[in-house]
Amino acid sequence: MRDVVLLGSTGSIGTQALEVIDSHPGQFRVLGIGAGGANIDLLARQALDFDVPRVAIAADKADEFAAAWEAIAQGAPAPQVDTGEEAMVALAGSLSGTAEHSGVVLNGITGSIGLRPTLAALESGATLALANKESLVIGGGLIADAMAWPGQIVPVDSEHSALAQALRSGRHEKGLTSPVVTGESEVRRLVLTASGGPFRRWTREQLAAVTPEQALNHPTWDMGPVVTINSSTLVNKGLELIEAAYLFDIDSADITVVVHPQSVIHSMVEFVDGSTIAQASPPDMKLPIALGLSWPERLHDVSTPCAWDAPVAWTFEPFDADVFPAITLARQAVAASALHPAVLNAANEECVEAFRTGRIGYLEIVDTVADVLASFDAGGSVDLEGVLGADAWARQNARRILGV
Repeated sequence: MRDVVLLGSTGSIGTQALEVIDSHPGQFRVLGIGAGGANIDLLARQALDFDVPRVAIAADKADEFAAAWEAIAQGAPAPQVDTGEEAMVALAGSLSGTAEHSGVVLNGITGSIGLRPTLAALESGATLALANKESLVIGGGLIADAMAWPGQIVPVDSEHSALAQALRSGRHEKGLTSPVVTGESEVRRLVLTASGGPFRRWTREQLAAVTPEQALNHPTWDMGPVVTINSSTLVNKGLELIEAAYLFDIDSADITVVVHPQSVIHSMVEFVDGSTIAQASPPDMKLPIALGLSWPERLHDVSTPCAWDAPVAWTFEPFDADVFPAITLARQAVAASALHPAVLNAANEECVEAFRTGRIGYLEIVDTVADVLASFDAGGSVDLEGVLGADAWARQNARRILGV
C-alpha cells in the first residue's frame, strides 16, 4: 500500500486523483489533503470519505471547515487541521522517513505558490507526482538541488507523462525524471502536442474581442480557470516547454510544439535513428494522474483505451507564432536566465487575473508579459529568495503597466 499526500485536493487534479484512489481499494492510503479553501464543504467530505488524518487549509478557513465537518461527520473524530501557507509546506514534507518509492506527494496546486511545497516534498524523500508546472518553471534549478534521489519526480501533466513513458523506449541519462544510467543519449528532440485551444486558426484581430467566457470554453479538456485561459493563449504550452526543458534536461531549441486538435497523441520523442515513439490515449487526465500515484507500475482499468478498430483521423499542424507569441516568449525566457521563467509566470498570473475580472483585454495578457520580460534585468541570486524576488518584481511591474 502506498501512502499519499494530496495538495490541491478540491481542484480538477485533486478530485480526479481521489477518484483513481477510490477505484483501486487497498492500494493507497491518503494521509493528508490540502486546499486553499475555495470549496470547504468538498474538502470536509473528502476528509471524511477517505478517513484522512490531516488537513491543511488557508489561515481564515478553520472555523468554516469545523462547521462543514460537524454537518456531515455524525460524530466521527475530526482530522488534525493546520492553517496557513506554512501548513501546506509542512504537509508536503510530512512523508519524511518513508522508504524510497513507498510514499507519494501529488502536488496539484495551481500557480507559483506551489514551489515551496514542491521543495518540501523532495527534501522529505517521497516521490513527487508533479502537476504544479509553475513550481518547476520558476524554480527548476532549486528543484534539481532539492532532489533526494535520481528519478524522484514523476510528471503528471499529460504531455510530460507521455514524454516520460516514451523515453523508456530509449537511452536518456539526463533529466530530473531519470535514474542514473550510462551511455550517450539516443534522444534527438521532444515533440509537445497542443490542442490549439478554443481560438485555433483565429486572427489577431478576432482575438482582440475575446471575452473571459469564450476563453474558458476549452474544446477538449476540463481544467481550472487559470490553466484554461493559459491554454487559450498558448502560455500553458510555453510553460510546458520550460517544464520539459528542466524535467528532461533538453535544450529548448530541441523541443518542438505542434497543434493536434484531437488531443489523443499526448506527446512524442524522436530518437537519433529517425524513430518516433508516441503515447496515445483518449483525453482523460486520470491516466497521467494514476501513473503519478503508482509509478513505475501501472494500475488496471484507469482509462478507456483508443478504439483501434473504429475509423479515426488524427491531424497535426504548426501553430501560428505571430498570432500566439507565448511559446516564443517561453523559449526566450528559458534561454535568457534561470530567473526569467519566474518573471514570465508571475506576470502572466497577474494578467490572467486582470482579464478574468474584466480589467484588461485578451491581447493585453501576452503583450504585457512580453513587456515585463523585456524590462527584467536578471541580476538576482538563483536561490529561493532570488526566485521569489523575481516573482514579486514581475507582479509589481505587470500591475504598473496595466494600471490595475
